[in-house]
Amino acid sequence: MSVKRYNVRMAGIGGQGVVTASHIISNGVVISGGHSSLVPFFGSEKRNAPVESYVRISSDVIYEIGEIIFPNVIMIFHPSVITLGKSYTMPFYTGLKKDGIIIINSRTPIPFSKDEQKEMDDMEAKLYYLPATEIANDVAKTELATNMAMCGAIAAVFGMPDLGSLAASVKDRFIGKGIVVSGGTAALDSAIEKKFAKKQKLLEANMKTLEASYKYMMDKGWAHPDAKFVALTKEQHAAAGVA
Repeated sequence: MSVKRYNVRMAGIGGQGVVTASHIISNGVVISGGHSSLVPFFGSEKRNAPVESYVRISSDVIYEIGEIIFPNVIMIFHPSVITLGKSYTMPFYTGLKKDGIIIINSRTPIPFSKDEQKEMDDMEAKLYYLPATEIANDVAKTELATNMAMCGAIAAVFGMPDLGSLAASVKDRFIGKGIVVSGGTAALDSAIEKKFAKKQKLLEANMKTLEASYKYMMDKGWAHPDAKFVALTKEQHAAAGVA
């Protein structure tokens, strides 16, 4: 099997679960037998403050850690990262490698300046607009699942991890003990859990959102050739802790 390798820069705003998304993708790749490393980067934990996370995933061993200066995939979790400059990296596409991919959480295209559009055209960047917040609201009934929609989408674009491994990673994140989170993230987790009352309902909502965005990317023709949409079975839901 040829080696698949992606360097990803995720950018969003505080409260969207950008760091949580990077944990879920990274751990899902490891569960599926691949390799991954991640480094979150943010200032004081504050809602709507810029947040970035750098994730490396590969089917082969990874030796590098630290900031990713030259990503080949950029994920934008909120349009204000671009329109209001809420980003540590400006312009948001700085460093993107030629023929790279940009996934933006927005239903409609963002009007770039002529210079910005030319720069991205020169890089032959592929822009994918994913209505992640709308999918989260439609499927999970809360925008707090926007990061789940982003996770499902990027798994389809990479062709890894598979949905089963991604579901197992979600379980680890919310009811496992392997990931230590910051105080702000723990507070957000608590708010999410209160909304769903029971963690089983939270997991079920998250997994349905993963499936919906994964399928969305496949239907658009943006998924990796290795990506296969196989809806999670009752057994997989049960294994993940969903009744």
